[in-house]
Amino acid sequence: MTNYIKMENKNKLAFGRKNYILMLVGIAVLAVGFIIMTLDNKEYGLGFMGITLGPIVVMAGFVIELFAIMVKDRTHENTKD
Repeated sequence: MTNYIKMENKNKLAFGRKNYILMLVGIAVLAVGFIIMTLDNKEYGLGFMGITLGPIVVMAGFVIELFAIMVKDRTHENTKD
């Protein structure tokens, strides 16, 4: 009796389409947050946009990135070749 090892398809991506879309959204939110921080007109960026709004948007971007990594794509999970 010969034992066969089932080889996984090496072309399979680590994440599904939904994950990659969420990652792109997270990157866009991060970029917007950093842009908001640079738009502050106060000296040394010590105004509302540079100290409060920008960092909150950047943190939201990181939360979206974490969610994009952790969420399971159901369509990606059900495809078996």
